[in-house]
Amino acid sequence: MLPLPDSLIWGALALAVLLCLVRQRLPGLILLGVALLAALYLDHLSPSALLITLAGLLLAWRTPSLPQPWRGAGLTLILLWAIALMLHLIPGFSNLKVLDQVQAGPASVPFNMYLNLDKPLVFFGLLLAWPTLLGQGGAVRWRALALLLLPLAALLITAWQLGELKPEAGLPYWWWLFALNNLLFTCVAEEALFRGFIQQGVAARSRLWLGILVASLLFGTAHLAGGPLLMLFAALAGACYGLAFHVSGRLSVAIVIHFLFNFAHLALFTYPLASR
Repeated sequence: MLPLPDSLIWGALALAVLLCLVRQRLPGLILLGVALLAALYLDHLSPSALLITLAGLLLAWRTPSLPQPWRGAGLTLILLWAIALMLHLIPGFSNLKVLDQVQAGPASVPFNMYLNLDKPLVFFGLLLAWPTLLGQGGAVRWRALALLLLPLAALLITAWQLGELKPEAGLPYWWWLFALNNLLFTCVAEEALFRGFIQQGVAARSRLWLGILVASLLFGTAHLAGGPLLMLFAALAGACYGLAFHVSGRLSVAIVIHFLFNFAHLALFTYPLASR
């Protein structure tokens, strides 16, 4: 399912993400460099895509030290770079298809899954450009955090009642690959962009509720391809992730809550949707 040479690329990338999440930025960035060089050697990354990647990371590293208005311009360029990576708009990345028309269960629709190389780069760029990306830390409000699980559970139950999902308990043989990809590559990149960068950026210039609202609406819009109902559900889930970030002071907590919601979806219901 995952050839050994390719596993070295995404294994190094996963370790780089983990190290940066625990604030070990230098060794994390060194491992990122190893992953990019391996991807270049194994033809998962073209020289032009590598240059665009390095240019974005270099700009991100320099941006916090720039005076205004250059800092604002740098952040805008980094945001555009991040969106292009998230939407796979930059050519030269050969993302690895690891699941091809698989079903999580007999009542689930078939789907494909890729290990992306471009999307995880968003996390590293924003980490360099926005020093408070990982949150301010402090005491975690555990009771408030636990209460956020209730509306997230209600979203899954509502999707069931609307006929979009059906109960289907159990895990497919590829659950571990889904978990690795979803936690370290998908959830990390999305939470870095929407909660760590957009929510904090808007809240710093206005109010917390506006930061959560803007980030959640944009998160919902990012799910446009799934239709209006998925957009609404994603926006509501995004608000819960934003509140989790706020009450914990840690981006890692929002990432874990996001992942647990996705994993509960896989383990307890049809994934990604119920077949008709």
